[in-house]
Amino acid sequence: MSARKKKGEVMKKGLLVALMMVAAAAVFAEPQTNCPVMKGNKVNPKLYVDADGYRIYVCCGGCLGAVKADPEKYIKQMQAEGIEIEKTPAK
Repeated sequence: MSARKKKGEVMKKGLLVALMMVAAAAVFAEPQTNCPVMKGNKVNPKLYVDADGYRIYVCCGGCLGAVKADPEKYIKQMQAEGIEIEKTPAK
């Protein structure tokens, strides 16, 4: 096998592994149950922030303000932790 062909095969395998990891993350994502600010606290389903197409639940009014101030921070954090963030419902 030529070096060029071998490199192509390695790239295909790497791409396949990357795609499988993305798919697994989507399958194994867990719904949000804990506040992204006060991590150990359960969310209050009546308290949330809608931002960037997502609904971010929090546990209390103080956390509501923190998420409103920087929703992108908490969206990225929850995605990195494998938490499935609810989409903002269509109006």
